[in-house]
Amino acid sequence: MKFKAVIFDMDGVLVDTERYYLQRRADFFGSHHISIDHLTPSDFIGGNMKDIWPRILRDSYDENEARQLQVEYDLYKKNTPMPYKELLFPDVTQILSYLQTQQVKIALASSSAMLDIDLALDIHHLRPYFDVILSGNDFKESKPNPEIYLSAMTKLEVNAHESLIIEDSEKGIQAGKAAGATVWAVKDYRFGMNQARADRFVDTLTEAQKLLTSL
Repeated sequence: MKFKAVIFDMDGVLVDTERYYLQRRADFFGSHHISIDHLTPSDFIGGNMKDIWPRILRDSYDENEARQLQVEYDLYKKNTPMPYKELLFPDVTQILSYLQTQQVKIALASSSAMLDIDLALDIHHLRPYFDVILSGNDFKESKPNPEIYLSAMTKLEVNAHESLIIEDSEKGIQAGKAAGATVWAVKDYRFGMNQARADRFVDTLTEAQKLLTSL
């Protein structure tokens, strides 16, 4: 095995949530009469809402208003949780089990809130597979800032050249590359994300596992 650690993003990699996020955002902003038509789904994917308020509100941006909207959005998310039970990609447990048997260290580094991460992991009993679990909410800046991936590698006690990051979003890929790691992208066919900076593309985690067995 070429890599000593594999670090996973969550949304779009382990769970197929992006289409639900898209609808939930549309419903929330619609109820507040705020247009997000000037943004694309890929503007949101892989990042954290706390960083995108200036782009959402544009000329009407006010820091206090954005802070209040974030509070309301967090409450809205809590009251409309993702149906994680239905959204796990079918080959997640398979690749995590394989990596464990190979004694590869495993981390999760997601821009999502820890509440969402906990729900997704616990409903599918995935927590025991991970040596490190990180939320973007615990960092000053979200992806594409590499801080979350640098922290994951530090906690796993591995160097960047020993680490593989599996991502899907443009921001996540940028963060992984900025951290100095190898980045594989789960190919996007739905949201028009720019994944050009990835080192390799896979259609599924099963394909990623097959590639890992050959390294």
